[in-house]
Amino acid sequence: MSEKPGESEMEQPSRIGPFIILEEIGAGGMGTVYLGRHEGNQQIAAVKLLPPALARETGFRLRFAREIEALQSVNSPQIVQLYSNGEDLGTVYYAMEYVAGETLSQRLRRERRLPWRDCVDIVRQLCVALKAAHDVGIVHRDLKPSNILIGINGDVKLTDFGIAQVFAAEKLTMTGGVVGTAEYMSPEQAQGQRATKRSDLYSLGAVLYVMLTGRPPFVGQTSVDILQKHRFGQFDLPSRYVADIPVALDEIISQLLEKDPDKRIPDAFVLSRRLQDLLQAQELRASDMPTTADGAKAVAAQAARRAGPGEATIMRDLVRNELAQQGSPRGLNKVFDNTWVLVTLMVLMLAAVWWFASQGMTDEQRFAKGVALMQLEPGAEWQRARDEYFAPLVAKDERAWGERTADYLSDIAVYELEQSLTPPRRLARRQKTTSEVERQLQHIRQLWDDGHYPQAAAKLQALQQLWEDDPSADVALRVASKWLEELAARAADLEDPTELISRKLQAAEELAGSEPERARQLWRAIVALYDSDPRAAAQVRQARERLRDPEAPNP
Repeated sequence: MSEKPGESEMEQPSRIGPFIILEEIGAGGMGTVYLGRHEGNQQIAAVKLLPPALARETGFRLRFAREIEALQSVNSPQIVQLYSNGEDLGTVYYAMEYVAGETLSQRLRRERRLPWRDCVDIVRQLCVALKAAHDVGIVHRDLKPSNILIGINGDVKLTDFGIAQVFAAEKLTMTGGVVGTAEYMSPEQAQGQRATKRSDLYSLGAVLYVMLTGRPPFVGQTSVDILQKHRFGQFDLPSRYVADIPVALDEIISQLLEKDPDKRIPDAFVLSRRLQDLLQAQELRASDMPTTADGAKAVAAQAARRAGPGEATIMRDLVRNELAQQGSPRGLNKVFDNTWVLVTLMVLMLAAVWWFASQGMTDEQRFAKGVALMQLEPGAEWQRARDEYFAPLVAKDERAWGERTADYLSDIAVYELEQSLTPPRRLARRQKTTSEVERQLQHIRQLWDDGHYPQAAAKLQALQQLWEDDPSADVALRVASKWLEELAARAADLEDPTELISRKLQAAEELAGSEPERARQLWRAIVALYDSDPRAAAQVRQARERLRDPEAPNP
């Protein structure tokens, strides 16, 4: 469908629906994204305006309304929240959560590839998003780095859920066309078949591959060439390009990129658990790593093995030799001659080793593990201490472990609440809160971020007085106390304004007789600048009195 004149070069609008447009923050073939502020509630949002030509396609508005309605039913901290949608400027738009940060594709352009632990962390957060969407029957269909947002605080969020289906022209899907991006598209999508949750997992495997290696699993001269490779080609294992990744990660990616959907990891939750098991196995291996000279020799030997036959090949040869010596049946030989069977057995053996090791931990050892994690900087390791060590202990025996873990659990709760109330930068969307006391804390944090330290401190003190007898506000009050300490330290570094204000008040008194208007300007300026500063309360009151009655004697 041809565009109207000027459609492709539309000037930046001043408003879209109820949103005042501040700036353009992104553009592509499927529309332009603007930073906007709602004129009513002042909410900051990313507003995506779709191309007018797209909106005129047959059936588009119906698909758009259907997908938007479905997306509004999804609730996950790892999915960009959809606020509203509507029609304006001859097309349709939708407003969504604004995430301060960058896309994964931008980060990859800058760094080319990421450390494998960072990749695992990103994918685990994406698993949360996919699980929430898949549970309500929504498939992304176009999972790729440009649809993955990484906030300044490291949070990962998935955007444009289901939008690939909205963008697909009706004639395209009716004639067996494909919807998605070639480098990350599952084989079934490449054939024009319906995408399922396992199609998303294939795309996630391709994203993990490109994060690790800096290149997609399949490349080609054209999209058709790439799609054919997804259907019939074989990719190189990531370890060919990155030697230090765990063997188990190679195996996970291989299973995610299976041509047959039934052979893939079944859902996002299972994938998340597999990745968690991988991390725990690596941690266990690191804790058991020998540090003596013999240990150094063992490490060197392990590196040499990487340069020679793989672990699966060694295991295969050992099993085959043993079977040959025992005269095992020929059919069994064939079974164990399959590399993937042996890889699976090796994974099961590693999992069993980890399971027995974890089962062998005493409760005191688990508690000590959690305490060790709490000595690290606040972050994901604190949450891991709670989820993997403290919470299971309390669930097992609250009487024995409730008091011992209480302070740690409280510190974690304070950290999480403070993170949710601290925007990564000024224009970041305010986080949703669940209580009035958190809403007040959010407002106070905004004052703090804007540099209004005395006002923020005064409100924190008022909040403490109002909520001090409410047990439900315990965590919020701890955050308030922490912030007050930080503000007090900051205030100590600031110059005391009282001496300066006293000089200006004296100057105003001297001008009151000869230049009364200039004196009033000084009094008004003092009130305007220091009205909310408790340190200058007496002097502000004096300036107000002089404004009300300039003829009164100087107090």
